[in-house]
Amino acid sequence: MFDLTLSFDNGPEPGVTERVLDILAERELKTTFFVIGEKLADPVRRGLAVRAHEAGHWIGNHTYTHSVPLGEQPGADTAEAEIGRTQAAIGELAHPQRWFRPFGGGGNLDDRLLKPSVVRHLERHRHSCVLWNAIPRDWDDPDGWVARALAQCRAQPWTLMVLHDLPTGAMRHLERFLDAAAANGARFRQEFPPDCVPIRSGAVVLPIHDYVSSIEESAPT
Repeated sequence: MFDLTLSFDNGPEPGVTERVLDILAERELKTTFFVIGEKLADPVRRGLAVRAHEAGHWIGNHTYTHSVPLGEQPGADTAEAEIGRTQAAIGELAHPQRWFRPFGGGGNLDDRLLKPSVVRHLERHRHSCVLWNAIPRDWDDPDGWVARALAQCRAQPWTLMVLHDLPTGAMRHLERFLDAAAANGARFRQEFPPDCVPIRSGAVVLPIHDYVSSIEESAPT
């Protein structure tokens, strides 16, 4: 037996997110969609976020552009440009915990994730920072990720898995993964493992030094 929390990053994506929502509904599973802010400007994509929210899924913030990890951006306005704008775009779909997941640049858990001004923004605006402990690299291996994902689940008592509702073809195997996980004893949960949430409601509750760069931040021009 193991606990499994699913999350989906980088959407919403027409032609993919709908099917993910259908598959989750068929199994009565709830998850979190960490959305890219600029995608919500498209009415179709925003409609998918609304549908996910109305189905009981949580909507989280996954930066506005998903272009450069925040810990590598030198500007002092990074947090507002990437986090603040996205939270405004999410609007009434936001969870009370104001879930935020940083961009890892390929799933990395290192000091590229955050920088001091970003941490201050998260504290000031009472965000909860959600990391992860399983990355099966579905975007990189759209046909082979399922076996890797199952192995990651079996290796720990509570997995917070990052998948991507993107048009890579990976989500064609989502049903197979979910059914195999259930057959292996998965207990699906919507909440996150506490050790994957180092900042909760603006309070730093776990050490974050390893995730914060020492980049020198220039003043906005």
